[in-house]
Amino acid sequence: MNSCKLSDFIKSMEPWLSDDYIRRVQVNEDRVFKIFFVDGVIREYYIDDCSKSQFEEIIKKLKKNKVPVEKQ
Repeated sequence: MNSCKLSDFIKSMEPWLSDDYIRRVQVNEDRVFKIFFVDGVIREYYIDDCSKSQFEEIIKKLKKNKVPVEKQ
């Protein structure tokens, strides 16, 4: 699992949101995002510096870009 800052996570997600490259995302209340890509790659990110409202904004952005999000 990669630990990262919120700004770095958002920056890394931007290119993937423009395509149908992300199959789905699982998130939990500990701010862990598990991203499943269409080519079978799975990446986990722990965002170590975001508030609950920022966490919810990320989820909204993913859903807005038609990425299925599963809360665990």
